[in-house]
Amino acid sequence: MVVVVFTGGMTATELGQALRRWRDRVSPDTAGLPSGGQRRAAGLRREELALLAGISVDYVTRLEQGRASNPSGQVVEALARALRLSGDERAYLFRLAGLVPPGPEMPGYITPGVQRLLDRLVDTPVGVSDAAMTLLLANPMYAALMGDQSVLRGFERNGVWRNFLGAPTRVRHTPEERRAFEVGMVCELRATSARYPADRQLRRLIAELHAGSERFAELWDAGVVGRLEASRKTIEHPQVGLLTLDCDLLRVEGNDLHILVYSAEPGSEAAEKLGLLSVVGTQRLVEQ
Repeated sequence: MVVVVFTGGMTATELGQALRRWRDRVSPDTAGLPSGGQRRAAGLRREELALLAGISVDYVTRLEQGRASNPSGQVVEALARALRLSGDERAYLFRLAGLVPPGPEMPGYITPGVQRLLDRLVDTPVGVSDAAMTLLLANPMYAALMGDQSVLRGFERNGVWRNFLGAPTRVRHTPEERRAFEVGMVCELRATSARYPADRQLRRLIAELHAGSERFAELWDAGVVGRLEASRKTIEHPQVGLLTLDCDLLRVEGNDLHILVYSAEPGSEAAEKLGLLSVVGTQRLVEQ
């Protein structure tokens, strides 16, 4: 039997076995695909992996069967992302392909556990962002409090970009709070860039912020370090008025996600206003 050997000393057979093993463990639901119809296994079909990775089904088949060798770095990266590989698994896949693993790219998907958490916090404003503070998902209460986030596109979804280059948000800061918040965001972004130096989208974000905001450039060039901390925030809602809420930042270390949770002290005026928002949602309140 002929075995194709990669430049890194691994074989196409080993690559194919790894791809099949990882494909079998990813459910369609986890990948955001419909899971209907009869399935021989709980994992992804080859057609589904090809769709998620943006490559042909035939190429996936040839890789798994050891009939294709030397996939490009772009293909390997697409497969790693589609298969939800961890950092170690991603590096292993690159080595199986005879390639030097590049720096890790920033995770950008919601894990099932985080999704279940959001499903339970239906009466609490919750938003989930990646490590660069780009909003991935916001529940209806978050949209009711902060405005409809689904209309935001590209860098508009990034919290750092919005605060330095975007339109004013509903959050109201004192000058001191604003300065501390800006420093915290730049610190957080700097730490993220150190973890993901090869992430091209992150580099583009930082370059645009540096070119477009003198304040960001000043803080970035000053080399500020630290992290964004929890705080109390005052939000000016167009219908219910001012709400002062606790804003807690929870970190999912394994997947490098940020969960932003707004809450109010029980029995307070802010809690009453949050309760009103949970009823009316994003609909405009009309005086009777």
